Amino acid sequence: MKLGIISYDYYPTGLKWVKDLGLDYVEYCINENADKFLAEVPNLKNNLKEFDIKVASIGRWGTNRIDKNGLVEDELQISYRMIDACETLGSPVFVCGCNYVEELSYYDNLTLAIQYFKALIDYASPKGVKIAVYNCRWNNFICNDETWHIVLGHLPELGIKYDPSHCVYAGGNYLEEINQWGERIYHFHLKGSLYINNRRVDDPPAGLDMTNWKAVMGLLYAKGYNGVLSIEPHSNTWTGELGAKGIDYTINYFKQLIF
Repeated sequence: MKLGIISYDYYPTGLKWVKDLGLDYVEYCINENADKFLAEVPNLKNNLKEFDIKVASIGRWGTNRIDKNGLVEDELQISYRMIDACETLGSPVFVCGCNYVEELSYYDNLTLAIQYFKALIDYASPKGVKIAVYNCRWNNFICNDETWHIVLGHLPELGIKYDPSHCVYAGGNYLEEINQWGERIYHFHLKGSLYINNRRVDDPPAGLDMTNWKAVMGLLYAKGYNGVLSIEPHSNTWTGELGAKGIDYTINYFKQLIF
């Protein structure tokens, strides 16, 4: 396994930040301004080479992939272009989700989700890019054991981008989910969670939270995961100088668990 980090700066300043942390992998989450990112891909390819940094994943969260009429064509085309960017930049994984359409039945939503992910898989496979669905609930309903059994059961090439905190906040058992689905995890986020009295308190740096990270790592080894562990700073408390110290803590914490 390797350590990486999410960055929203895909210019040389962002790459220098990653390198100064002592990391060799970066993840890009392009939820807005897709055209701006895509226009920068040729320059980014050269800058990645200059800084000797690899892209672990490119993802897109929160958008509508389907509606009552079927697949949203504009978003599908953006997904294709993101997959093209993965191929150009050497990212092995494109991460996305699928929204739920209230006007449609559960069956129809699942059917359209399968169609959407299959379209991405068919487009990405010849390019050497894998598709993973995130387990975040942000405009995404393919996020738990029930829907994974149906959608991933139908699409054996589809994987999961897993983040234990989303399961924690949904009241689930993240160790059981990793145990059940570990072989289908294509990408992994390191984000802390504090969930006390059924209330989300904070997302502190991973290693300074309530997640049993040693058990998580033991399961990932048992399931043969050999991808990137991507640090996700995600706290309103841990910002500025404190946030920087938190990132350093997480890096040093997980270095002890990577062999």
